[in-house]
Amino acid sequence: MTKIKVLFTLDSLAQGGTEQSILELAKGFSNKIEVSVVYFYPNHQLLQEFKNENCKIYFLNLKGRHSWIKGIIKLYRLLKNSQTDLVVSSLYRSSIISRISCLLTHKKLIGTFVEDNYGEERIKTFRGIIAKFKFYFTWLIDRWTAFIPNHWISNGKTIGFNNSSALGISFSKISIINRGRNVSEIKPWTPPKNKIFSFVSIGRLYEKKGFIELIDAFFILQKNHPDVSLVIYGEGPLRAILENKISLLQLEDKIKLAGNFPKAFLKLYDAHCFVFPSRFEGFSGSLIEAMMSGIPILCSDIPMNLEAVVAEHTALVHKINDVKDLEEKMSEMISNYSVMIEMGKRASAIAIEKYDIRIISKQYEELLKNVHESK
Repeated sequence: MTKIKVLFTLDSLAQGGTEQSILELAKGFSNKIEVSVVYFYPNHQLLQEFKNENCKIYFLNLKGRHSWIKGIIKLYRLLKNSQTDLVVSSLYRSSIISRISCLLTHKKLIGTFVEDNYGEERIKTFRGIIAKFKFYFTWLIDRWTAFIPNHWISNGKTIGFNNSSALGISFSKISIINRGRNVSEIKPWTPPKNKIFSFVSIGRLYEKKGFIELIDAFFILQKNHPDVSLVIYGEGPLRAILENKISLLQLEDKIKLAGNFPKAFLKLYDAHCFVFPSRFEGFSGSLIEAMMSGIPILCSDIPMNLEAVVAEHTALVHKINDVKDLEEKMSEMISNYSVMIEMGKRASAIAIEKYDIRIISKQYEELLKNVHESK
């Protein structure tokens, strides 16, 4: 039996949604796929987990965020000296390096869209002339090299449509394959018995995740519902700003920034509600994990979230960037909790049926096979 040798390229092995999703895929592929992973920058959080799945790992040890030329040279050499059949690139830096290297080595490349890179909400996060110049410069590089991949995979329809428009890619070159998770690892959630109503959120500490609005909404909420708490799992450059806000609002005893936690979905079982207030997002693995568990969900109304949940049926939904509406929905979550539990049960049934990693891995594997065999 001839195996298809697939090389996944990543910026790093940080504990992020994209990296976790590729790890899950590696677990779910049949023995017809041989997985290797190359990462460029020194963050090794998931290294051992990839090794546990018998993935061949290459670390190219780039120094500095913009060491593009060295990255292209190193990946070019790796591809020239390997029997790689397909390269699958994810995230911006590794994608640009992979495109040039594959162009030079004539290797087939599949690009991926994992979030809404050029949507209005993301553009808002770039403030000042220099920041906006950098944003549009990276967009130009992205667009100029977007012709190189043979095919694309998007983890959501909205993300695929928005990115194809921004990069001038025919939508016919894009396949939609949602993120999946291992159902066997996610046990059914049951309401915790503690009297403090606990909200939990999971995500890197970036502005796009909506944690600033979440803390502001929580501040209003706890005035009328004093027996509440909030724990945020994740790490990132916004930590100092969030810590300062928590301190100014004197919420240190009610809000905890808990940092990174391996398999953070396990912390869902300590909470009453999973809250996910992102301003823009990919098709979130954290949201899928919450759905599978059955915990009641409160999330923003961005299109990516609404591809997974149905407002008022499988989740409570708040208006994006709206602190008042978020606080009101958090209050509703507490006041109508028995209804919210039923929503969580419906979400679990749907997620288990649609997003089981065994189903997603088969879809992914079939696409890899088709691209490999295409002329």
